[in-house]
Amino acid sequence: MFPETFRFTEGTQGLLNVCGYQHFQRAGSLHVNMLESLYFVVVTFSTVGYGDYRPDNYPSQLFMVVMICVALIVLPTQFEQLVFTWMERQKLGGTYSTHRAQNERHVVVCSTTLKAEIVVDFLNEFYAHPLLQDYFVVLLSPCELDSTMRMILQVPLWAQRVIYIHGSAMKDADLTRARMNAAEACFILTARNYADRSAADEHTILRSWAVRDFAPNVPQYVQIFRPDNKVHVAFAEHVVCEDEFKYAMLANNCLCPGTSTLVTLLLHTSRGQEGQTSDEEWHRLYGKCSGNEIYHIRLGESRFFGEYEGKCFTFASFHAHRKYGVALVGIQTHIQENQPIMLNPGPSYIMKSTDICFYMNITKEENSAFLITENRNKNRKRALEGKDQICQRRDKEKKKSGKKSHLDVPSEAFVDSSNTRYRRPSIGAVPDIVEQRTEELETDFNTEEDCHQIQWSVSGEYCEIVKGFPPATPYIGVSPTFCYLLKEKKPFCCLQLAQVCDHCSFRNAKEYNWSNPCIILAADFASNGIYNFIVPLRAHFRSLQFLKPIILLLEKTPDPAFLHAISWFPLVYWMQGSIDYLDDLLKAGINLAESVVVVNKESSNSAEEDHLADCNTIVAVQTMFRLFPSVRVITELSQSSNMRFTQFRAHDLYALHLSRMEKREKERGSHISYMFRLPFAAGNVFSASMLDTMLYQTFVKDYMITFVRLLLGIDQAPGSGFLSCVWITNEDLWIRTYGRLYQKLCSTSCEIPIGIYRTVSSDSGSVALELAGDKDIGARNIDLQREEICNMVRNRMQNLGLPTEDYDDASEKRNSLSYVIINPSCDQKLEEGDTIFVIRPNPILSKRLFINHGESMRVRTPSKRVRRLHEDRTPTKELSPSPSLSAANTTENNTPSEEQMNNGNLRVEVSGITNVEITPPNKSEAVTAV
Repeated sequence: MFPETFRFTEGTQGLLNVCGYQHFQRAGSLHVNMLESLYFVVVTFSTVGYGDYRPDNYPSQLFMVVMICVALIVLPTQFEQLVFTWMERQKLGGTYSTHRAQNERHVVVCSTTLKAEIVVDFLNEFYAHPLLQDYFVVLLSPCELDSTMRMILQVPLWAQRVIYIHGSAMKDADLTRARMNAAEACFILTARNYADRSAADEHTILRSWAVRDFAPNVPQYVQIFRPDNKVHVAFAEHVVCEDEFKYAMLANNCLCPGTSTLVTLLLHTSRGQEGQTSDEEWHRLYGKCSGNEIYHIRLGESRFFGEYEGKCFTFASFHAHRKYGVALVGIQTHIQENQPIMLNPGPSYIMKSTDICFYMNITKEENSAFLITENRNKNRKRALEGKDQICQRRDKEKKKSGKKSHLDVPSEAFVDSSNTRYRRPSIGAVPDIVEQRTEELETDFNTEEDCHQIQWSVSGEYCEIVKGFPPATPYIGVSPTFCYLLKEKKPFCCLQLAQVCDHCSFRNAKEYNWSNPCIILAADFASNGIYNFIVPLRAHFRSLQFLKPIILLLEKTPDPAFLHAISWFPLVYWMQGSIDYLDDLLKAGINLAESVVVVNKESSNSAEEDHLADCNTIVAVQTMFRLFPSVRVITELSQSSNMRFTQFRAHDLYALHLSRMEKREKERGSHISYMFRLPFAAGNVFSASMLDTMLYQTFVKDYMITFVRLLLGIDQAPGSGFLSCVWITNEDLWIRTYGRLYQKLCSTSCEIPIGIYRTVSSDSGSVALELAGDKDIGARNIDLQREEICNMVRNRMQNLGLPTEDYDDASEKRNSLSYVIINPSCDQKLEEGDTIFVIRPNPILSKRLFINHGESMRVRTPSKRVRRLHEDRTPTKELSPSPSLSAANTTENNTPSEEQMNNGNLRVEVSGITNVEITPPNKSEAVTAV
């Protein structure tokens, strides 16, 4: 209204001036036309006044005096209204026009607050893909932009492609302004500054429902905190539950050090140029390999994998890495979206032209410059390996048990029969086809596990351990996972650690006399997401003999439903206490712990400054580090910028050097400049905000969420492998290089290596780690503080009745550093102590599940946007329905065939479990997985 009034008033006054001056000049000596009159008025009111035209009679002069006075009074008021209106419109943001929506493509991002870090991360990841350069991003938020966000939106890189709209997704008018019904996708992000995460999820759920009601055909990418709330947004095409991924990531970090760094780098878009200007070798190697990401391509269209059609998966993976440096890690069996993704399906899987191949590389194949060449060894005879070549799984504890490792030197390669000189040990060729029956492999695996028994130290804990699906889950929407379970659930009184009851008289963790070191998880309350911390540590493919006790150190008493869910898992306990108190840590067995996982306290999220939300956690972890420097502490923070304060040393010159390096990398445009911080590189700190990029990349890589869920063990699929690790000892150095290790693993245990976790000592000379306190008088003060701390801890242990010899009096001085090398080259030399990340084939290789007749299986169909986005890789040929789906939909009125029945159970052929939800059986129902 104000702009229209302003234009009407000023236009009328201007026309009156022009016509009035021309009319009154008719009585004077200087006659003017309309153009000359307009010229005179503009020059006069602009205060220029050339003097070539002037009023030369009394009526004309009087008229101009009146008009100037009116202009001095009216114009300021009108300009003030104009400025006010413009400012109000700036606050409301723009409007995505209908013309743009019809001719251009855009996505809408809905959030309660727009934080600069979140928006920049989204824009960097979204526009990193070349196919999305022409997309527009509409930011829809009820909050006003702060000064930082205004500056970001004025950057030329984003100014023409990002549109801000002040509004709410709950209002149809604002959704219309954003042209939600014409959007390619809607991202609904959750604000992290909420003190109550459940309330934040409730806001997200209502926004999702409102968008679904207004534009039901628009795909939704939803981010929530609590796994309990997944059921409310199950209709969304892609959902990332932070607690699910966070706890699963932390659990895998306990099993495979550096897993959080590995997954975080894979989920971030990087050019691989970080650290290339550094003088240190580990910076260049670590930064270059951080550019590896997950890509996909159809085998029939691939130059990397097309020649391996009809070959087994391990053969294709090894030769593709040897020739092109790419790591083939998984496949999708069919093009249809309701078919599964399998990570390392093993040598029994034969590659087909319709398979989608998932591989790790610095760039995708379409952007590579490799040329197809004839294989010089094409005509070489390949020996088919038999049953002896498919060896048993290997892990760290098995090496301790004295069993022969599949990395041992081949006995036939030590001595040449023609002379007495030693020759270089050879590695067997990777067979292109392995003829090994699935039933035999599964029988071997089950026989091996049956030989192990747990030494129960408490009579009340003694119970037979079985494999099956957990009969009780803490929330709706839990994926069925095959785990080690107790045949009978543990009493609640025995779940509480060091709590005297009728079955147990132990008062601390030491008295339990566990055979393996424990894992302590410290949290402020029992979130249902902790269930996803326990499941990967109790998965069926872990070694039963070496299960580590899990201790939940909680500040609040958990509810009975949560205790009922965890009571079915062996060696799981809880204890009420806090990491802020030394006595609670000692009672929980921190001196016996292999890892201590500290989850960020949500109660501190209400801090006035967002970056101070981690203050309680950081200070508590720092205190724990000073008291127990030898314990490996894994910390979860809400702000990635606070990782620099983990295990902080004020006089650490090397840390200050890395701080300056981080600033230089940020100036060069790196999106993950914090990657060189030592706690992050070693996998000792993790921020849940790093998982946001997984949701952003899913818009182009719709398989990304499923891929990570399988990798972390949140989901399990028959035929799909799992993440594990292999330790390189001095006896394994005969392999020498990563390429030979790749061949050794593929030819024996059929494992696919994907990276190295390397620890470098300062004694090796490759790095120079030093403390300023080592060279001045501050060193004596550090020694005095260390002695005082040791005396205090030992006194408390004596008062609690704990043996003081369990306390490790280690120095706080850093003498080594660790980092992750993702998909290194074939000539990368191995070092003693390297931890190799591998994807092991699933021991249950068969893709058949025997499900009771009353059970159901639901298949999730792909969205229209996903099908349209992948038209370029979807064949026009319509595939016939899978027999497994027909079998799964059999009703009680239909009589299954004899082939489908086995001992009263219905046999269902299942290609995989990804995107296929199987209703977990009840306790009374038997489920046998083959």
